[in-house]
Amino acid sequence: MKEYPAVVKQNIEIAKGIFAMTLTLPEDVEIKGGQFANISTGSDRLLLKRPLGIVKHDGADVTLCYRVVGAGTKLLSEKVSGDALAVLLPLGNGFRIRPEEKDVVVIGGGVGIFPLVPVMAQNPDKRFHSFVGFRDRESLCLLDEFEKGTDLTVVTDDGSYGEKGNAVDAYFKKAADVKADLIIACGPQVMFRALKKKLDESGRGVRCLVSLEERMGCGIGACLVCACDMADGSVARVCRDGPVFDINDVVL
Repeated sequence: MKEYPAVVKQNIEIAKGIFAMTLTLPEDVEIKGGQFANISTGSDRLLLKRPLGIVKHDGADVTLCYRVVGAGTKLLSEKVSGDALAVLLPLGNGFRIRPEEKDVVVIGGGVGIFPLVPVMAQNPDKRFHSFVGFRDRESLCLLDEFEKGTDLTVVTDDGSYGEKGNAVDAYFKKAADVKADLIIACGPQVMFRALKKKLDESGRGVRCLVSLEERMGCGIGACLVCACDMADGSVARVCRDGPVFDINDVVL
């Protein structure tokens, strides 16, 4: 983890209200799929950095994706090539796939798809079976990345693209026909609760790793804004101890 002075290389809207920003750092970095970055807004009024998912990195170039939801991300969406921003990365722990886990089911909801993309790129020897859900057709993004896997199922909340439904239900409709040594997922808490309930009900003993989405302040575990309860009664810091956890280890 290190704070870098970064320069915006590109910042484009890839879907309605969703942007991909590529930053050039002063040196090459090593990033594991599932890790994230904390990026400044460039404003003296909004001093807290924003945690964003890392979608790609190539040497000194790092691409972050985000949805515009407030003043901070609105400022980021207005950045143009050549603008300077401070970025802290890589943060957190990524997805760790075991050598024997060959078939990986990928479940992503909305902007939760972002940290799943580099996992696929960094594990070309695995077979990825992806199930991703979006609000509607206008929210679709990064499908070309998921199409690089073994197979892909896309659903939308309103049925405007693919079947109507969510990513969890889409997977369980096909679960009997999809081999799964591991499940990796990222999305809202409600998605994780549904996923855990269905896994428990099905009796499937497959290991499942989830990347939690929490509000964060510092990104390094000092402020405790992102504290979450663990199944063993302890408290973890999502930014430092996660954001990736075994689904059975966290209280959802």
